[in-house]
Amino acid sequence: MSDRNGFIAAYGGVFEHSPWIAERAFDKGAITPPLLAGPVHRAMCAEFRAASRDERMGVLRAHPDLAGKLAIAGELTADSKSEQAGAGLDRLSAEEHARFTDLNTRYLREFGFPFIIAVKGHDKNSILAAFETRIGNDPETEFETACGEVEKIAGFRLSSLLPEA
Repeated sequence: MSDRNGFIAAYGGVFEHSPWIAERAFDKGAITPPLLAGPVHRAMCAEFRAASRDERMGVLRAHPDLAGKLAIAGELTADSKSEQAGAGLDRLSAEEHARFTDLNTRYLREFGFPFIIAVKGHDKNSILAAFETRIGNDPETEFETACGEVEKIAGFRLSSLLPEA
Protein backbone atom coordinates (compact mmCIF):
# COMPACT_ATOMS: atom_id res chain seq x y z
CA MET A 1 0.00 0.00 0.00
CA SER A 2 1.66 3.18 -1.11
CA ASP A 3 -1.04 5.42 0.35
CA ARG A 4 0.06 6.64 3.79
CA ASN A 5 -3.41 7.65 4.96
CA GLY A 6 -4.89 4.35 3.84
CA PHE A 7 -2.20 2.40 5.66
CA ILE A 8 -2.68 4.39 8.86
CA ALA A 9 -6.46 3.99 8.66
CA ALA A 10 -6.19 0.24 8.13
CA TYR A 11 -3.37 -0.63 10.54
CA GLY A 12 -2.88 2.34 12.86
CA GLY A 13 -4.98 0.74 15.59
CA VAL A 14 -3.09 -2.53 15.99
CA PHE A 15 -1.11 -0.90 18.78
CA GLU A 16 -3.96 0.26 21.04
CA HIS A 17 -4.85 3.92 20.32
CA SER A 18 -1.31 4.54 19.02
CA PRO A 19 -1.36 5.25 15.27
CA TRP A 20 1.98 7.06 15.56
CA ILE A 21 3.70 3.66 15.44
CA ALA A 22 2.24 2.87 12.00
CA GLU A 23 2.95 6.44 10.88
CA ARG A 24 6.63 6.21 11.80
CA ALA A 25 7.06 2.79 10.21
CA PHE A 26 5.46 4.03 6.98
CA ASP A 27 7.41 7.31 6.98
CA LYS A 28 10.73 5.46 7.38
CA GLY A 29 9.99 3.40 4.28
CA ALA A 30 9.70 0.17 6.27
CA ILE A 31 6.27 -0.63 4.82
CA THR A 32 6.63 -2.03 1.32
CA PRO A 33 4.43 -4.15 -0.92
CA PRO A 34 3.32 -6.78 -0.68
CA LEU A 35 1.86 -6.15 2.75
CA LEU A 36 2.39 -9.27 4.82
CA ALA A 37 1.70 -9.65 8.53
CA GLY A 38 5.26 -10.62 9.49
CA PRO A 39 7.19 -7.79 7.85
CA VAL A 40 4.61 -5.16 8.82
CA HIS A 41 4.67 -6.44 12.41
CA ARG A 42 8.48 -6.34 12.55
CA ALA A 43 8.55 -2.79 11.14
CA MET A 44 5.97 -1.56 13.61
CA CYS A 45 7.62 -3.31 16.57
CA ALA A 46 10.93 -1.68 15.62
CA GLU A 47 9.26 1.73 15.88
CA PHE A 48 7.64 0.83 19.18
CA ARG A 49 11.00 -0.33 20.60
CA ALA A 50 12.80 2.75 19.24
CA ALA A 51 10.30 5.08 20.93
CA SER A 52 11.10 6.83 24.17
CA ARG A 53 10.17 5.18 27.44
CA ASP A 54 7.43 7.79 27.92
CA GLU A 55 5.97 7.01 24.48
CA ARG A 56 5.99 3.28 25.19
CA MET A 57 4.44 3.93 28.60
CA GLY A 58 1.69 5.83 26.77
CA VAL A 59 0.99 2.76 24.66
CA LEU A 60 0.81 0.59 27.79
CA ARG A 61 -1.53 3.07 29.46
CA ALA A 62 -3.78 3.10 26.36
CA HIS A 63 -4.71 -0.54 27.03
CA PRO A 64 -7.90 -1.26 28.99
CA ASP A 65 -8.08 -3.17 32.25
CA LEU A 66 -8.99 -6.81 31.71
CA ALA A 67 -12.67 -7.25 32.53
CA GLY A 68 -12.61 -3.69 33.84
CA LYS A 69 -14.69 -0.52 33.75
CA LEU A 70 -14.55 -0.05 29.99
CA ALA A 71 -15.71 -3.62 29.37
CA ILE A 72 -18.67 -3.16 31.70
CA ALA A 73 -19.56 0.16 30.09
CA GLY A 74 -19.22 -1.34 26.59
CA GLU A 75 -16.45 1.12 25.70
CA LEU A 76 -13.67 -1.23 24.60
CA THR A 77 -12.30 -1.06 21.08
CA ALA A 78 -13.76 -3.76 18.86
CA ASP A 79 -10.43 -5.62 18.95
CA SER A 80 -10.18 -5.52 22.74
CA LYS A 81 -13.81 -6.58 23.15
CA SER A 82 -13.35 -9.55 20.84
CA GLU A 83 -10.05 -10.55 22.47
CA GLN A 84 -11.44 -10.39 26.00
CA ALA A 85 -14.59 -12.28 24.98
CA GLY A 86 -12.46 -14.96 23.34
CA ALA A 87 -10.81 -15.59 26.71
CA GLY A 88 -14.17 -15.71 28.50
CA LEU A 89 -13.67 -12.42 30.32
CA ASP A 90 -17.15 -11.29 29.32
CA ARG A 91 -18.67 -14.21 31.25
CA LEU A 92 -17.14 -13.88 34.72
CA SER A 93 -19.01 -14.67 37.90
CA ALA A 94 -19.38 -11.87 40.46
CA GLU A 95 -16.56 -13.43 42.50
CA GLU A 96 -14.26 -13.71 39.48
CA HIS A 97 -15.01 -10.14 38.47
CA ALA A 98 -14.19 -8.95 41.99
CA ARG A 99 -10.87 -10.83 41.78
CA PHE A 100 -9.99 -9.19 38.47
CA THR A 101 -10.97 -5.78 39.83
CA ASP A 102 -8.74 -6.24 42.89
CA LEU A 103 -5.79 -7.42 40.80
CA ASN A 104 -6.28 -4.60 38.27
CA THR A 105 -6.27 -2.03 41.08
CA ARG A 106 -3.18 -3.49 42.76
CA TYR A 107 -1.30 -3.88 39.50
CA LEU A 108 -2.05 -0.34 38.30
CA ARG A 109 -0.98 1.08 41.66
CA GLU A 110 2.25 -0.94 41.55
CA PHE A 111 3.30 -0.33 37.94
CA GLY A 112 1.41 2.73 36.67
CA PHE A 113 -0.21 0.94 33.71
CA PRO A 114 -2.85 -1.79 33.36
CA PHE A 115 -2.01 -5.48 33.30
CA ILE A 116 -1.48 -6.46 29.67
CA ILE A 117 -1.49 -9.98 28.31
CA ALA A 118 -2.10 -11.25 24.80
CA VAL A 119 -5.21 -13.24 25.73
CA LYS A 120 -5.31 -15.40 22.59
CA GLY A 121 -4.88 -18.98 23.72
CA HIS A 122 -5.65 -18.09 27.33
CA ASP A 123 -8.71 -18.51 29.49
CA LYS A 124 -9.69 -16.71 32.67
CA ASN A 125 -7.75 -19.19 34.83
CA SER A 126 -4.47 -18.90 32.94
CA ILE A 127 -4.85 -15.12 32.83
CA LEU A 128 -5.40 -15.00 36.60
CA ALA A 129 -2.35 -17.23 37.11
CA ALA A 130 -0.22 -14.88 34.97
CA PHE A 131 -1.65 -11.90 36.85
CA GLU A 132 -0.71 -13.47 40.21
CA THR A 133 2.82 -14.25 39.02
CA ARG A 134 3.56 -10.98 37.26
CA ILE A 135 2.27 -8.71 40.02
CA GLY A 136 5.37 -9.82 41.95
CA ASN A 137 7.77 -8.63 39.24
CA ASP A 138 10.05 -5.64 39.71
CA PRO A 139 8.95 -2.55 37.74
CA GLU A 140 11.57 -2.83 34.98
CA THR A 141 10.90 -6.53 34.36
CA GLU A 142 7.18 -5.88 34.22
CA PHE A 143 7.58 -2.90 31.88
CA GLU A 144 9.53 -5.08 29.45
CA THR A 145 7.09 -7.97 29.85
CA ALA A 146 4.12 -5.69 29.16
CA CYS A 147 5.87 -4.25 26.08
CA GLY A 148 6.39 -7.78 24.78
CA GLU A 149 2.71 -8.57 25.34
CA VAL A 150 1.71 -5.41 23.44
CA GLU A 151 3.83 -6.59 20.53
CA LYS A 152 2.18 -10.02 20.63
CA ILE A 153 -1.28 -8.40 20.61
CA ALA A 154 -0.29 -6.27 17.60
CA GLY A 155 0.98 -9.41 15.85
CA PHE A 156 -2.29 -11.25 16.40
CA ARG A 157 -4.23 -8.24 15.14
CA LEU A 158 -2.08 -7.90 12.03
CA SER A 159 -2.39 -11.63 11.34
CA SER A 160 -6.14 -11.22 11.27
CA LEU A 161 -5.85 -8.37 8.76
CA LEU A 162 -3.00 -9.41 6.45
CA PRO A 163 -1.77 -12.63 4.86
CA GLU A 164 1.22 -14.30 6.49
CA ALA A 165 3.04 -15.08 3.25
